[in-house]
Amino acid sequence: MQKFKRPDTFIWLAFIMMVLLFYSSSQTYQEQTSVPTLQRWLVDKPFESLLSRISFTYAGSEVSVAHLGYFKFCEFIIRKGAHFGTYFILGLSWYWGLKPRIKDTWLVMVVAELTTLGYAAFDEFHQMLTGDRTPLFQDVMLDGSGALTGIILTILLYAWWKKSHGHVLKK
Repeated sequence: MQKFKRPDTFIWLAFIMMVLLFYSSSQTYQEQTSVPTLQRWLVDKPFESLLSRISFTYAGSEVSVAHLGYFKFCEFIIRKGAHFGTYFILGLSWYWGLKPRIKDTWLVMVVAELTTLGYAAFDEFHQMLTGDRTPLFQDVMLDGSGALTGIILTILLYAWWKKSHGHVLKK
């Protein structure tokens, strides 16, 4: 059996993330809501007084405990954190998977970001075809921000590693 090379592992990780995202966007809001679970876990509404001070607009709608209620507000934060986090992983996976195949670091960064951003747009389009889901341009931008953060952080950590250890990680 052939041993996977690290770039292949990252490409596979990117595709696995894309499959998971596709599956997630295939579900209706009712199928994936976490409000009932949050109502059980956060029955005492921890940090409610602190969270009640937070209010902002996202996609033209007010996001606050007063407007959404405590549990829907918590769910909103978790869902948007999941957007950012999954695309963070997707962006850095594409970066590390493409890095050995493309010599120019800036080009790798651009290709990884555009690949991830393109998938984010496709995923929002897919949500439009799913019942009871709202595709949002703002989510694409949030996803792209997560990817770019992952890519930039991995570049900075790699540069720090090379400087502090005096060598390059083996490929």
